[in-house]
Amino acid sequence: MPEIKSHEPGTFCWIDLATTDPKGAKRFYSDLFGWTTEDLPVPGNVPYTMARVQGKDVAGLAEMQPELRAKGVPPHWSSYVAVTNADETAKKAQSLGAKVLMPAFDVMDVGRMAMLEDPTGANFSLWQARKHHGALLVGEVGAFCWNELMTRDVDRAGGFYSKLFGWKARVDDFGKMKYTTFLRGETPVGGMMAMPKEAGEAPSHWTVYFSVADCDRSAEKLKSLKGKVLVPPQDIEKVGRFAMVQDPQGATFGIIKTAPGM
Repeated sequence: MPEIKSHEPGTFCWIDLATTDPKGAKRFYSDLFGWTTEDLPVPGNVPYTMARVQGKDVAGLAEMQPELRAKGVPPHWSSYVAVTNADETAKKAQSLGAKVLMPAFDVMDVGRMAMLEDPTGANFSLWQARKHHGALLVGEVGAFCWNELMTRDVDRAGGFYSKLFGWKARVDDFGKMKYTTFLRGETPVGGMMAMPKEAGEAPSHWTVYFSVADCDRSAEKLKSLKGKVLVPPQDIEKVGRFAMVQDPQGATFGIIKTAPGM
């Protein structure tokens, strides 16, 4: 896949990890996905680590802020949606029932972002690109390939994102569950499903999926690196083979070997 030069507004453009152990996380993901990493200084803050595949930026990670740790927030991956104006989009999101967790602010000279909580409780971020437009590779092995919302109110969440980003919702019935694919035009940009009963009290949340060459081998390797397999590898017809996993610090994510043509 060629290097991505820009991300269209309303598409996921970046992911990053807030972790309690940056050194351990860098070692884990580098061993699992073959990342190379570079620590970038951030004035007045902890370093921000850039993760790369084939020398191209694919993700970031940094030590979790003390105030989040004090609140008991676990390590987690965050998903960013590209927008043309973070201030205006955050304001629109608030009018649609979202909470603004962090109003739009400049990230040095690389972009402007805002952090939001959708009406069902799932966190996500907005990214208005300047020098950094987001991931240079998407869908390649070791890079993110999909973002999926698990929510306690599918109808409310679907209406919110459709109004905010202009996404269309396509619902597929798989018998035991219904799955919503969000489309920007005719292009799939993300997914959504109802929170399963076995999730207990887990809040609504976005999950990041990474592309792998072999789901089963990656799951076994992850276990050897002290990670956990939460949902063992299994097939989704015409989609691929996936597993839900957790890194040693507790951040949850998905891995998937997509089916040909996906």
